[in-house]
Amino acid sequence: MFDCELVGKIGSMALIRYDEYDIDYNVFSRVGAELVPGFIWISSGAVEIGRIDYMRRNGGKEIEYSSQKEVNACYAAQGQGILMENYRRFINPIYSVRQVLVEHQHFNEPEKCKFIKRLLLDCVKQNAIPIVNYNDSVSNEETRKMELFNLRQQQEKVVECIDNDETASEIATLVKSKYLIILTSSIGLLEDPNEESSLVKEVVGKNVYELVDNVNELKKCCSGTSRKGANGMRAKLEYISEPLKNGTTVIIGHSKYKIKDLILGNVERTIFKIGS
Repeated sequence: MFDCELVGKIGSMALIRYDEYDIDYNVFSRVGAELVPGFIWISSGAVEIGRIDYMRRNGGKEIEYSSQKEVNACYAAQGQGILMENYRRFINPIYSVRQVLVEHQHFNEPEKCKFIKRLLLDCVKQNAIPIVNYNDSVSNEETRKMELFNLRQQQEKVVECIDNDETASEIATLVKSKYLIILTSSIGLLEDPNEESSLVKEVVGKNVYELVDNVNELKKCCSGTSRKGANGMRAKLEYISEPLKNGTTVIIGHSKYKIKDLILGNVERTIFKIGS
């Protein structure tokens, strides 16, 4: 039924120690130790890591451009190599690590969609772990908007790849993964962002339709904890509907926990699944 064991995604906030504004190597170490062939890993963080590295090398100064998009492109180009270096450092050396940079075309154009699916699933057979990120450093916003506009004139569903939450959900749907795990700086979906006691521990449905209906109900009251500028928990709920329709079990949890413990329910998290 499933072609892939797990698709996982980790957000920028989970990879940075904001109190010291530095890379959180403990998170890289913990995640890297668990990644094995059969896992597809979507990682944010290139922009923030690039920013940290640039400021460290330039006396605390930031890049100045008229456009924040241009600034982020420079940071992404600087941070992407460091991001991959840290995954390679902590993933078991017997496994290959492959960088896969994607853009919206890979999910909207049938031939490119087939290619990216084959590329990702081949990693399982070839003892490799793909680390996927959106190609921020060369993505031109104006061109992207024009391409998306043209696509909407031709087809009903258009994948925008606004952020890596959407990218992770699209990949989980594409490869029919058993699990989609989203690691954040929160213990899961909170009805009140200031109260961990308001954690929604489980969202279930007797079938796909009931499960998706329950997710849609949650959108009305949920709050997010993602960093400023990100889409937060509401957007995560928007994106996970498609993999849920495939029968994928979705888990949202804190990056301080092991993937295994999140799956087994040994720690607090929010799980979305078909069942009782």
